[in-house]
Amino acid sequence: MATPTSITFFKFIPSTYLILILLSASWKKGYALERKLASENNYHTVHLSSILPSSFCNPPVKGPSRKSSLKVLHRHGPCHQLNQEEFNKPTLSQILSEDQIRVNTIQGRHAFSAATNKIRDSKANLPAKPGTSLGTANYIVTVGLGTPKNDYNLVFDTGSDLTWTQCQPCTRFCYKQQDPIYDPTKSSSYTNISCSSAQCSALTSATGNSPGCSISTCIYGIQYGDQSFSVGFFAKERLTLTQTDAFDGFLFGCGQNNQGLFGNIAGLLGLGRDPLSIVSQTAQKYGKYFSYCLPSKSGSNGHLTFGKGAVPNSVKFTPFARSSSQSNLFYFIDIQGISVGGRQLSISASVFQTGGSIIDSGTVITRLPPAAYSALRTAFRQQMARYKTAPAVSILDTCYDFSGQTTVSVPKISFFFSGNVMVDLDLKGILVAAKASQVCLAFAGNSAATDVGIFGNIQQQTFEVVFDVAGGMLGFAPGGCS
Repeated sequence: MATPTSITFFKFIPSTYLILILLSASWKKGYALERKLASENNYHTVHLSSILPSSFCNPPVKGPSRKSSLKVLHRHGPCHQLNQEEFNKPTLSQILSEDQIRVNTIQGRHAFSAATNKIRDSKANLPAKPGTSLGTANYIVTVGLGTPKNDYNLVFDTGSDLTWTQCQPCTRFCYKQQDPIYDPTKSSSYTNISCSSAQCSALTSATGNSPGCSISTCIYGIQYGDQSFSVGFFAKERLTLTQTDAFDGFLFGCGQNNQGLFGNIAGLLGLGRDPLSIVSQTAQKYGKYFSYCLPSKSGSNGHLTFGKGAVPNSVKFTPFARSSSQSNLFYFIDIQGISVGGRQLSISASVFQTGGSIIDSGTVITRLPPAAYSALRTAFRQQMARYKTAPAVSILDTCYDFSGQTTVSVPKISFFFSGNVMVDLDLKGILVAAKASQVCLAFAGNSAATDVGIFGNIQQQTFEVVFDVAGGMLGFAPGGCS
């Protein structure tokens, strides 16, 4: 019971003061709620199952309606009909190990001139040195080759230029693939390229190796960072992308000796900047313009689209950056900052400028300059302090044990690019899971500040990523796989 004094006190408070007290209490309560909501808006709060690897394919609600568009699938995901048996699927550690080999090759190619790489001799043995990045990229499209057309599953890669596929009669060696191996003798539109042609000479920039010659026929050779390679005839053929889009005289590699970690895929589709890439060879129709959405492993509604027709209005463009070294090899970007949980990190712009950065569809984990990664890791760990930590997985050193959790809250991570462009990563671009007891921050630091940074494909998942190569612009829009 209240004392008489307290009753008297409230009895004689002027009504104006009482209103102010009530308003003040209401304001403080509202302010606290606003702060709570602001804090919640800076976190992804999701059910644990949405983070863990899935063995089920999530089919799209409706089929693709885009013109000049190819369906994209993850090569290790359950939606890929040619996928390996469950017991043969690579572990996260194996994927990361291959990824690091690719990164080493990209960084080496950026640092040193690829023009010195030579094919060993005119008999077209494997090239002497790596000529491009790792060929075992993660995302698959189906294209048609020949007349009549046959379909082939190829990995696509913005870090490679030459398109190639295994070809009969496989005079040296062909690895096992799911599709029937392409047979040029059964196509009326196949033609070899001569050694003396300018097209043959163009192989040097596209592969990093000088071409060979065999009985006046141009021979290409390309080797990847894991020592995988393809060697064969350089030729032209009819390429069919969609029911309405076909290209005669498409220059590609007809592989007669192919070995390495290519899985059961027929070859590679090069989306780089070189004149021999598919981007350049289809420029008259598509204007050096393409976009893609990379689905998660369990997603089946990704796409690779050529031309401007289907790009959403929500896309925000940042200019491609220039590189002082070999600027035509990769798609360089200008990263200016990173935020974690709504707080921008104190990272000097010079940290990102020292080595430069590229965007790459084949690299899995984003690589950051050491100082930038250290700042990101520290901030992320501070905001995840309530969760139990777990052992590292390969290059991933910030991992958590979510076993026993029903939902988890993860701070949002945003990247800032030149042109005042901010990209809020999807949760799938922040964490990668080996299992419930080992879920890791999907970033890694480079060894040196001078190493080129790489914006990898995990961070690109679910975005519409737009390459306006002719216009010198890169675009991002959320919800590209919806």
